[in-house]
This record gives sequence, C-alpha cells and structure tokens, in this order.
Amino acid sequence: MWRRLRSALRSLRGSPAAPPHGGGGRPPAAMERAVVRCVPSEPKLSLRFVLPDGSARHMQRDQAEPLGRALARIATNAAKGHGKAGKKSKKARAEGDAEGEAAVPAVRLFSRDGAAVAEELPNAAAWQDGAVLHIGDVRYRVERNPPAVTELSLPRSLLAGFPVCPKVSAEFAAPQHCQFRWFREQRPAEGEAWVETAEAERVFTPSNALVGLRLKLRCTPGDGEQRYGPAREVESSGPVEAGPGACTFDARHLYTKKVCGRDSVRAVSYNILADTYAQTEFSRTVLYPYCAPYALEIDYRQNLLKKELAGYSADLICLQEVDKSVFVDSLAPALDAFGLEGLFRIKEKQHEGLATFYRRDKFSLLSQHDIAFSEALSEPLHKELSDQLAKYPLVQEKVLQRSSVLQASVLQSTTDPSRKLCVANTHLYWHPKGGNIRLIQIAVAMSHIKHVACDLYPSIPVIFCGDFNSTPSSGAYHFISSGGIAEDHEDWVSNGEEERCSMSLSHPFKLLSACGEPAYTNYVGGFHGCLDYIFIDRNALEVEQVIPLPSHEEITTHQALPSVSHPSDHIALICDLKWK
Repeated sequence: MWRRLRSALRSLRGSPAAPPHGGGGRPPAAMERAVVRCVPSEPKLSLRFVLPDGSARHMQRDQAEPLGRALARIATNAAKGHGKAGKKSKKARAEGDAEGEAAVPAVRLFSRDGAAVAEELPNAAAWQDGAVLHIGDVRYRVERNPPAVTELSLPRSLLAGFPVCPKVSAEFAAPQHCQFRWFREQRPAEGEAWVETAEAERVFTPSNALVGLRLKLRCTPGDGEQRYGPAREVESSGPVEAGPGACTFDARHLYTKKVCGRDSVRAVSYNILADTYAQTEFSRTVLYPYCAPYALEIDYRQNLLKKELAGYSADLICLQEVDKSVFVDSLAPALDAFGLEGLFRIKEKQHEGLATFYRRDKFSLLSQHDIAFSEALSEPLHKELSDQLAKYPLVQEKVLQRSSVLQASVLQSTTDPSRKLCVANTHLYWHPKGGNIRLIQIAVAMSHIKHVACDLYPSIPVIFCGDFNSTPSSGAYHFISSGGIAEDHEDWVSNGEEERCSMSLSHPFKLLSACGEPAYTNYVGGFHGCLDYIFIDRNALEVEQVIPLPSHEEITTHQALPSVSHPSDHIALICDLKWK
C-alpha cells in the first residue's frame, strides 16, 4: 500500500522518484515543506509537516535530543498514517502482515549541500534551514524559523479620512518588512467578492467613496532577507463610516507636515482621557453631558487620536491617562507604523498609566528608570524627604495612598551619540485641594530626575512633560520653574491647617515651560485652565517654535471638550526644540 501511495503521489505531482541517497542539487518545485521552530530560550523545537496521505503532523522534540530519535519517531508517525490510509484485510493480517514491515519508510535528513546529517547531532544543530528531509521517496524542504504572522487584527471602528492601523504581531519577521495588500468589499454591480485597492502600505486611509464597505487586509510576513512566510488575512468587523468632518487638530497639522531636522526635537505632551474614566455614567451625565455618547466611545476616540498624533510627526510623545489595552492594541501598533517606539508604565491599582514614544531613527533607548512615588519614598535616595514627611502623618498617609508614577527614560541620538536626553513623564494627583500632595510628588520626581540626569548620566539635558494638575500660580509650577519652594507657601495648607505640611525644597535644574502659560490646556463644562506643560533644560535646549493651540472658537464649537471633533478633555502641547 505504501508503495502504491508513493507511486500515485509521484504521478499526481509529475516528479520523478527521489534517489535513496543524497539531498544535493536544487530541490524540485513540488517539494513539500517541513517547518521547524527552534528558539534558544525554549527547551523544545517543533516540527510541522504533512504526510503523503494528507495527515498533518506537529511534533515537539527536545533540542538536545539526538537527531536519530526524532527521525525514528517521524518514521513511526508515517507508518501510522499509512496504516490509517488503508485498513488491511483479514487475509493480510492472517498471513503475518509481511507488508507491514515494509510500510515503515526510511527517514533521513540531508544538509543543504547533500551530505547526510549525522544522527548523533542534537536536534537544535541538525535541523537547519534548507536541509532536505526524506520520508520514503517524498522530500521536504526544511524551513527553520520562517517568518510568520502570529496576530493580525483591524480596529472595530473605521472612519473615512482617518488612518486604519492594523495590529500586526510576527515571529522571525518585522512589520516593516511585511507586505500588505488592502481590499474593499464589492459593490452590488461588481463580480468579485473583494476588489484590491491601489494602496499597498501598512496604514490605509479609506476615502469617502468607501463608506458603507468593509475592508480586508492580507499580510505576508517577511524578515528583510528575502524570506517570506505564508500570508494571513483579516476582514473588518464592520463597514467604513463617515468621518466627523473638520477636527480641532487639522490646522495644527499644517505646521507639522514633516519631521524636523536632526538638530531639532519635536515634543508632544497630551492627556488623552482614559477610557476607564470616559465610560462611566458620571462622565456621561455630569462631567461631559454636552458630548454625544458615541463620541465618548473608545473606538471612535481612537480614530481621532491616531490621526492627530500621526499628523504631528513628533520625535517624542508623552501621554497620560493611557489605558493598558489602548496602548497594547491600538496606540503602540499605530505609532509603530509611523516610526515610533513606545514605553508604558501602568499605575498600581489602576487600569491606566503613562506612555512615552520616541522616533526610532532619531533616538535609541539607553535605560528606563520609572518609579511609583509612594514606593520611592522608602528608598535611601529619598530618605531626607521621607523623614520630613513623617512629621506630618495625615499628609504622609495621603501621599502613600496615591498611585501616581513617573516615567524616566534616557535616550541617545542615533546620529550624534554624545547627545543624550532624560525624558520624564508624569501625571500628578488631581484633587483641587491637593496642592500639598502634588508638592511632595514633584519633590520626589525632581530628586529622582536629578539622580538619573546628574548621577547616572552626568549633565544630560532634561525634558519633563506631563499633566501636573497645577496652574501657573500653583506651588508645584513655582517649584519646578524657579528651583525652590518656601516652607510658608500657601500650597502647604491647600487642604486646611489640619494638613499643613511645611518644608523648604529645592532642585538644581534650570527649567522653562517651553509652551509658556496658555490660557488653558483643559477645557470642560465646569473648568478651564492650564494644567499641562513641557519643561525643558534651558541650559541645553531652546524653543524653536510652539505649535499654536486650537482657537477658542474651535474648542467651543461643541461647547467644550471632549467632542465629536476632539478626542480628549485636554489639548496636546507641541513644540520644536533645538540643541544649543
């Protein structure tokens, strides 16, 4: 039976029988695939192939195991597959099953140059790319760690005029080396189920002509070395919908069409409004009753946010109130497609945190030094401040209960290694009467930044972004910009005499608010004020240009923020900085 199967298989494929020895020469076109996945950090390798009877085999073998054992197991599997392909008659079994012995095929592995691979060799070394596996007369080309798409998905909401950024995860491949083909759903008069669009890029922006039609993406993984794996497809769950028209950031994009030069850095700081806060009954009825409910939905807001951020062509982006799922499933894949690498730090006990993105062709990451303020106070670096705080137990308790964190990343210029930056990002305590708490938090932050930018990397410039929940008249703003705060500042009694906390604090930096003091960076129904800043080291950096904020008319078109044309209750700060 085995011989008859092989003969039929050869006839079907039109290829001659393989000689019983040697694996050299160019493999025939009809050669099957044997896919090997072998990663050094894992104890086992996997082997996938399809037997001549059509049955798929997926084997897991120890990497250190001798090749001979793996080949013996393959032979056993092949014999089992053959046995299932044609059941023997009673007469055959009665005659002692003489053909059964011959049904176990010879299994050998040959290297790319045709030499037999020694069966004593460990699996990890034996199964090399381009080797040829023989199972009887059937040949299989070994593909070791071929490019593969492990995840491919499209956003749930698609808007005309807004970029569609797929989430692509690949193994032994990189999204920038993958091939992308986009298709649109057919119209009633068209014969094809899907019609290919002219776009062949990773990011696709549907036009108004595609409203009402679904999209399909085909991704072929590549590794940049002319190796490609099997394509994978995904269809959108819904059709393209009409966009909102003009958005608050459209005019700002006119200033940021191009990435700035090598001697400049475009920085963005933006509280993007966490979904965990936007999707509550309190938000819909009290905080943002003027905002259409659909415009508070995360899928809708993500469309706006991705277009807004991509259009700024930034080198550094510091975001606050970033949901973990939004970072992983939406922002990181989208901004990766535009050349930005992302770092995320979640707040303890929260579902949101901070994200810092940097442009890969301008910066490389040297190190990360993130902290949670409450935990940092127990470290030796902050002992002096902690000892002072211990004198005020009510304030100390509140500080330790807060989940606020600080991202601190050290970046190095890819074109000038002598240029390094400490990029800090934070979101301070929000309560209007929490000025004293914010002073303690910012004191911890400045002490930690000093440790990074003065001790670990002496004299590197600092860019400190964030939602500081502090107006220009606050103690926190005064402390950051002047370098000190007196123990009798009014913010030490921001929550009354009972929680007075008097300290004299200082830091060594000369920091400047790069975007000045706008009338507001947060505009909601019951409040508007300047809470967000990009502080820069005035000794090393200077402001080249500040991208104008949207006009008051644009902000109030739909009463306040967020709105159908603006995804957050805050406004992004953007500036171009130049090395001195």
